[in-house]
Amino acid sequence: MIDVYSWPTPNGHKVHIMLEECGLSYRAIPIDIGAGDQFKPAFLGISPNNKIPAIVDADGPDGKPIALFESGAILIYLASKVGRFLGQSDREKYQTLQWLMFQVGGFGPMLGQAHHFRIYAPEKIDYAYDRYTNEAKRLYQVLENQLAQQSYLAGDNYTVADIACFPWARSAANQGIDWADYPNTKRWFDQINDRPAVKKALTVLADYRKPLTDSKAKDILFGQTQYAKKIA
Repeated sequence: MIDVYSWPTPNGHKVHIMLEECGLSYRAIPIDIGAGDQFKPAFLGISPNNKIPAIVDADGPDGKPIALFESGAILIYLASKVGRFLGQSDREKYQTLQWLMFQVGGFGPMLGQAHHFRIYAPEKIDYAYDRYTNEAKRLYQVLENQLAQQSYLAGDNYTVADIACFPWARSAANQGIDWADYPNTKRWFDQINDRPAVKKALTVLADYRKPLTDSKAKDILFGQTQYAKKIA
């Protein structure tokens, strides 16, 4: 059994989708990031960066429990555990990993900034708004160019690279994206969105999700609470 400490966000959904696609038994444990659960000592003992998701696999590589944080690392671990979604040959593996790193290093963080300055910033800062909206469009064009040549990001097989990118694309409109400008990416998105495992995964913890309108929750996520010294 795998315990996944998570919340219904793009990074959380990555791991929910992967667990469903792998057919692994898991238990979803909500970490309410708007209430500050991510700063509690028990969670910091698993995820020292105070970010979701994190997992504890009771059946680790050596038969002992293993705890992991960082969604990209978790996806690689789960793919290795079941021998799927990472490519079969060394060439396929490295092609997949480069697109996973694209998501971890750019497609997620930059779209998160676009989200923040377009929706959550207390005042509109034109420079930041335009900077991250334009970067979002650039990143979607990278996907568009790649997907014009093949079915999925790393080739013709569905991999962790697609699983990682897909949840971020669910909020394309909030990032300033018009799907009409990215037909190949929209085809890719719809294809993944129709997968039974994905449909099921998107319901995980969904009932806990609520609009981020509470000032206390915003302070926890974006204000001084986020930057206060935490001790596990």
